[in-house]
Amino acid sequence: MFDAGGEATRSEADMVTLVDTLQRLGIDNHFRQEVDAALKRINSCESLDDGLQIVALRFRLLRQHGVWVPDVFDRFRDERTGSFIESLASDPRGFLSLYNAAHMATPGEQALDEAISFSRRHLASMKGRLPSPLEEQVSRALDIPLARLPKRLETMHYVVEYGKEEGHDAVLLELARLDFDLLRFLHLRELKDLSLWWKDLCGNVKLNYARDRLVENYFWTCVVFHEEEYSRARMLFAKTFGLLSLMDDTYDVYATLEECHILNDAIQRWDETTASILPEYMKMFYINLFKLSSKYYLDEAKWCGEKYAPSFKEHMEVSVMSSGFPTLAVVLLMGAGDMATREAFQWEIGVPDVVTASGEVARFLNDIASYKKGKNKKDVASSVECYAKEHAWHVRGGGGDRDRGDGGARVEDD
Repeated sequence: MFDAGGEATRSEADMVTLVDTLQRLGIDNHFRQEVDAALKRINSCESLDDGLQIVALRFRLLRQHGVWVPDVFDRFRDERTGSFIESLASDPRGFLSLYNAAHMATPGEQALDEAISFSRRHLASMKGRLPSPLEEQVSRALDIPLARLPKRLETMHYVVEYGKEEGHDAVLLELARLDFDLLRFLHLRELKDLSLWWKDLCGNVKLNYARDRLVENYFWTCVVFHEEEYSRARMLFAKTFGLLSLMDDTYDVYATLEECHILNDAIQRWDETTASILPEYMKMFYINLFKLSSKYYLDEAKWCGEKYAPSFKEHMEVSVMSSGFPTLAVVLLMGAGDMATREAFQWEIGVPDVVTASGEVARFLNDIASYKKGKNKKDVASSVECYAKEHAWHVRGGGGDRDRGDGGARVEDD
């Protein structure tokens, strides 16, 4: 593994593979300094002798960690046609690595679009003829590419699959199993505490119309921060998400338009003097936490009550904020330890591009799922319906280019 002085003698291919293994096993947080050092070395040198699997893996890891890497796949393309060489069809691991790497594309990278289509076509044709665990990994990637799959879900699968791989490290595997079980115990204890809090809250507030989304909210929290040291962040996130969900259901499902106006007026009159004990950089967040959310929920309620059909642009200006993500992104910082500096709060409260892009992805995925499932009677027109009306568009898949916008903003903001 990362033995003393071993990094200098280890090949780049071995380093790339090791970092990927640690990430997929969910134990890279125990080796942060070593992983950072390995990534710096990986970024500083590139072997021209590496095959498609390692080249694509290097590309994906660096982009995932905020390092901009240009398209490095020209060597695998035909010089005359510009298409990928068909002889690569004999390398299923290389195809899988390319497919996952190409999903780190940013808008406009057409060559990587072609890489996705090319590798997906060949991987689909190989299904049913691959050895285990490669067969399961290909099926999983074709469903959700690795770059978009929640890390904790990949770990759940890979802890089982890694032991079947030739040359696996038994020590790493044992560490991953112990770490997974310990974290699962912690997550269950947190969920128990949150369930008791939610039961007590709902018993006092008596909002019987509200959805019970606590487990869903907590799952989303674990997708963002699953490590032990972020326990406080998870609890803050899940509770705030629960309160925002109650407010959303009140405006969206139960209250009349007149009652929505009364509720919003009451929230806007919230006593701001109670924020006096907070540092200056946190006052704005505290004051606006529910005031801004209430304003955006009211805008949507007015659209519904007045039968108003907003433009797609107008819809996104409101619904990205009502998705809750810009607010929840700040909440996560409150439990993020030393990284939550004053500068970090000020940056995130300003809703930078990466937060806006993430909010758009959350909104699109939510609205696509709702569109397929069907609307409630009081639901306002979704972003999907507004876009479809303006562009004669049909729903086919997930966040698409906006997923990439999130990735591009992440690299740029870093």
